[in-house]
Amino acid sequence: MQVPDTKVAELIDGELFVSPRPASPHAHAASLLGGDIVGPFHCAPGTPGMPGGWWILVEPELHFGDDVVVPDWAGWRRARLPVLRDVPFFELAPDWICEIVSPSTGRLDRSRKMRVYAREGVAHLWIVDPLVRTLEIYHLGDRLWTLEAVHAADEVVRAAPFDALELALERWWLPEEPAAP
Repeated sequence: MQVPDTKVAELIDGELFVSPRPASPHAHAASLLGGDIVGPFHCAPGTPGMPGGWWILVEPELHFGDDVVVPDWAGWRRARLPVLRDVPFFELAPDWICEIVSPSTGRLDRSRKMRVYAREGVAHLWIVDPLVRTLEIYHLGDRLWTLEAVHAADEVVRAAPFDALELALERWWLPEEPAAP
């Protein structure tokens, strides 16, 4: 409660982790990724021209027992969460989580948080690294993560669970700065 709004606080295994707000590569990737996913999928099934069927939220607070985590993006299939209620946090594990890693958060996202997500039964996990320009796609089976694919740079991909549409990864990365003369 005493962590300033300029930080993100998470509680994992009884330990408090405080991270800075994202820098521009992270914020840019999160914004464009969200635009690519939210518009087509965050709508009711049967919406004309849209795959629909999801609730997709940016930085929702998730409470799993004593663990409190804040992924960059999370999505619930409407079949599992029919109504999105006015609540301060969620206890139902999402069907999909996306973590956009940065130098200050990558270790936590790839270790403790991945273990929490596996324990809670999150079926799909994406790890996006805007500095390396990669998308890693994981699927949960038997409480263990399987790396299904790694895509990079300017690839156009179909990534589960949102494989109904192609995603142009190049949109997610900051433009490269021109070389100095």
